Amino acid sequence: MPTEADLDEPETAWRSRTPARGPTRQPLRTVRWIGLLTAVTVVVWSLNGAEVGVGPLIEGRSGAARLLSGLFPPDLDPQLLARIGQATVETLQISIAALVLGALLGLPLSVLIAGNVQAPRYLALAARWLAMVLRGVPELLWALLFVAAVGLGPAAGAYAIGLHSAGMMAKLCSEQMEAVDAAPVEAMRLTGSSRLATALLAILPQARGTVASQLLYQWECNVRSSVVIGYVGAGGLGQELGVALHLFRYQELATLMAAVLILVLVVDGASVLVRRRMGVATGLPGECERPRYQRLWTGRS
Repeated sequence: MPTEADLDEPETAWRSRTPARGPTRQPLRTVRWIGLLTAVTVVVWSLNGAEVGVGPLIEGRSGAARLLSGLFPPDLDPQLLARIGQATVETLQISIAALVLGALLGLPLSVLIAGNVQAPRYLALAARWLAMVLRGVPELLWALLFVAAVGLGPAAGAYAIGLHSAGMMAKLCSEQMEAVDAAPVEAMRLTGSSRLATALLAILPQARGTVASQLLYQWECNVRSSVVIGYVGAGGLGQELGVALHLFRYQELATLMAAVLILVLVVDGASVLVRRRMGVATGLPGECERPRYQRLWTGRS
């Protein structure tokens, strides 16, 4: 605010001593415009480099129409359905086995990685680097390595998905552990508890719901991954899909695609039910708005 002495001065002298705001805002606007133009340039460059556009879709419309027409009607031969049922069971077994292997390796790594556990620095760094390597190698590459090591079959798929999921669970579960309430953790430390006791009694009990939700989500991812790695001979529905595509059996391919969709929907529904029973929000319409007494009455927490 100008004083009385300032008001007696000429207006030009008073304005000369007032700090200008324009020069401080102008660089920020310039930086924002430069960042926006850079982002747009990168997006356009990526689309051009990947040849993404309407043109390739228009050029490939005849092949797409031929493929779609070949999918109908799906092949419902009893022998084919029996083979698809066996492959579906094998895919489910691969996903569960990979989840168990990934949890046995990934959960201990997540405890070491979590910052509030305060594990020794050399152990935390080693666990972080191991998790980065496990999730940095794609599942398909892991599958190729295990197919060469143990041969064709579901074992290669279970090992490949298990290693990759271990790296993913180590990262995601450690972040869930770091997000817990810090008050019980600090209270345990003030009483002189060890790192292991603090992790077991203050961190893991708070994070068990979200960690369980991450495990169930990883199971869904394992089902989809097992379909993909089946193309390299890792068993399951993916191997049947690869054979159908190579032999141009489009009606058989339609039946296999329906089997994959049904399996994914069943696994997703089962995970939703388990999360609901554990008290984790499932995102179902109207679930959060229902009053507390109604959720207790219906057995839904």
